[in-house]
Parts: sequence; structure tokens; C-alpha cells
Amino acid sequence: MTKRVSVTPEAEKVIAELKVKFGPLMFHQSGGCCDGSSPMCFEKGEFKIGSSDVKIGEVAGFDFFMSIDQFEYWRHTHLTLDVTPGRGSSFSIEIPMGIRFIIRSRLFTDEELNDLEPVEYFES
Repeated sequence: MTKRVSVTPEAEKVIAELKVKFGPLMFHQSGGCCDGSSPMCFEKGEFKIGSSDVKIGEVAGFDFFMSIDQFEYWRHTHLTLDVTPGRGSSFSIEIPMGIRFIIRSRLFTDEELNDLEPVEYFES
């Protein structure tokens, strides 16, 4: 099956550092608050997931969520979690490291669209 989200080696290194410091993590692709639509990393359970969110996959073994509205816009797009120097204005836990997570994207091919991993919806 085609994954909807992946991670670069550089981002995976940052995630490993954060895991040592904070334990289990989770990611949420913001729908516009604070840093636009930046991916945010939290300690697992520190961001409340509800019926307005969908789990689109995992990165480095941790769940990656997105708001349903945002997902409707991005559903035909493969997302790659990466890092870049600079300080974002979000609540994401990597910000004090002087870096921030970003998303790189590309459209799925027709073949990939026919073999996508399912998403997981939640009820409140």
C-alpha cells in the first residue's frame, strides 16, 4: 500500500532526539492556526484528537493526524515531513532547537491513488 506521509532522514534524526527527551510523540498538520499550515509535534496525548481529525499515517513510528477539512484539500497529495532551520511560531516541541518541521508535497500518481493506505476517522 502507498503511504500518505513519509519522513526525511534529517527529520527522523530530530524525531529520535525528541523521543529521548519527551517519550512517545504525535504529529498534527495544522489547519491554519499560528504557523499557517505547519506540521506540529507534541508529546503523545498533549493535542486533543477528535471527530474533526483523521489519522493519515505514521512517521518514525508515531501517529500523524490532520484536520478533516485540511485532509479534504490534501487527500490527493503525498506529504513528506522534513525540517528546516528557523524558529516557527507554533507550539511544536522542536521550536526551541532552532528548527521547525515543514511539509514537502507532491501529487500521488494514478497508480498510487489506487493503492492508498486507509485513513482512520474518530468519533468524539
